[in-house]
Amino acid sequence: MKVLKVTDHRRDFAGMTYVYPVLSRRAGGVSIGINLNPNNACNWHCVYCQVPNLTRGAAPEIDEVLLKEELRSFLLALTTGDYLERHVPEGLRRIQDIAFSGNGEPTSASHFDRIVERVVRLRDEAGLPNLPVRLITNGSLVHRPAVQNGLKVLAKAGGEVWFKVDAGRADDIERINGVSLDAEKVSRSLARCAELCPTWVQTCLFAWDGVPPTEAQIDAYLRCLDAAGVDRLRGVLLYGVARESMQPEAARVTPLSEAQLQAYGDRIKEQGLTVRVSP
Repeated sequence: MKVLKVTDHRRDFAGMTYVYPVLSRRAGGVSIGINLNPNNACNWHCVYCQVPNLTRGAAPEIDEVLLKEELRSFLLALTTGDYLERHVPEGLRRIQDIAFSGNGEPTSASHFDRIVERVVRLRDEAGLPNLPVRLITNGSLVHRPAVQNGLKVLAKAGGEVWFKVDAGRADDIERINGVSLDAEKVSRSLARCAELCPTWVQTCLFAWDGVPPTEAQIDAYLRCLDAAGVDRLRGVLLYGVARESMQPEAARVTPLSEAQLQAYGDRIKEQGLTVRVSP
């Protein structure tokens, strides 16, 4: 019998195309994942990404009928059956959220706003109106009307965004996330996202070729958040590398110690931000 582990976030765990359960360190229990990128396509290439055969691109056309069927049946199994008892370790048998995450950038899906509306409706139909719905995103497509509409729907439903910011300098962003992007644009996108929906920054820190982030790199990162407006942000979800990267750069990426992550977290707190650390 398969049991969920925090170190294994396989998208095919439940044998479905779009819906998969994981044990999430940051959520603190079972997260119901919505994978809108089953084609393993993303517009970024993060060096720590655990998606195998990652390719550049966008989400494919989504079979919304199949997504509806999968999520409805899985929510039923979780709320009325013994799925949690059979597949989740004791002490972690609680549903913490529904999360748009998966194998690429979820907001690249066509009709993203309509999909968010459908997921929220299914959550409510399952008798879970207070279950958070989260969007985990690199924020690169916040300028699109359908994404902004989806963020408004998410906010109205009591949801939130986890917005990826791993660095605050263009060369570091390109090295870590595989995109040519200046920090000013990141700050503008983050600010706009936070205006539309409650937003946390999610940040992955690790050693590169054995060298942890420098003071100058952390200072640039903090300037990026400050430019977005720290008063707009819920806080920072700071986490380390817990699962092996599946990218060509994997050998260059190594975890920081818990003490190192906590020290970086304390540095971020000095800016007046709430910080949650997940080694």
